[in-house]
Amino acid sequence: MKLSRRKLLKLGGAASTVIATAGTSPPSVSASSRSKARWIKETFTICPYCAVGCGMIVGSANGKVVNVEGDSQHPINRGSLCSKGSSLTQLVNSKQRITKPMYRASGASDWKTVEWDWALGEIAKRIKETRDANWIEKDAEGYLVRRTEAIASVGSAALDNEECSLLVKALRGLGLVYIEHQARI
Repeated sequence: MKLSRRKLLKLGGAASTVIATAGTSPPSVSASSRSKARWIKETFTICPYCAVGCGMIVGSANGKVVNVEGDSQHPINRGSLCSKGSSLTQLVNSKQRITKPMYRASGASDWKTVEWDWALGEIAKRIKETRDANWIEKDAEGYLVRRTEAIASVGSAALDNEECSLLVKALRGLGLVYIEHQARI
């Protein structure tokens, strides 16, 4: 076998990389063995951005998120986070973050801050009105269908399986037919 010096270096580099990384996994670090300040409260959670479900350890103090890191014990991401998950601190602590419901009346150009009770009551009222006004008891062939085709739902990838299951049950209970998920669109 005739090897040039260049091919020998490539082959040696590839072989040493394979040997060095064979059978290794991310280091196992327990929450108790990690160094952290006593004033930081750590919460194990799931990243809210996409449907992958990466595990995160969020450090908070005085009502602010001060640190976000991947959970090395989590089976999905094993300690790594994408750029969006890593930047969660910026999202949560942003002064521009909206923390109260906003409402813009029909024809108005400005949004106004409203109370949660009013917003949830208004949403429930509008769903009920729309559902009742567009209820279909029987289809054109006379089959009992009990549904509404005037309301649709697009689910979020930030919901976990349990939340999605409960949401679909509630939506089917309302008689919705058009239930979709953002990952399929």
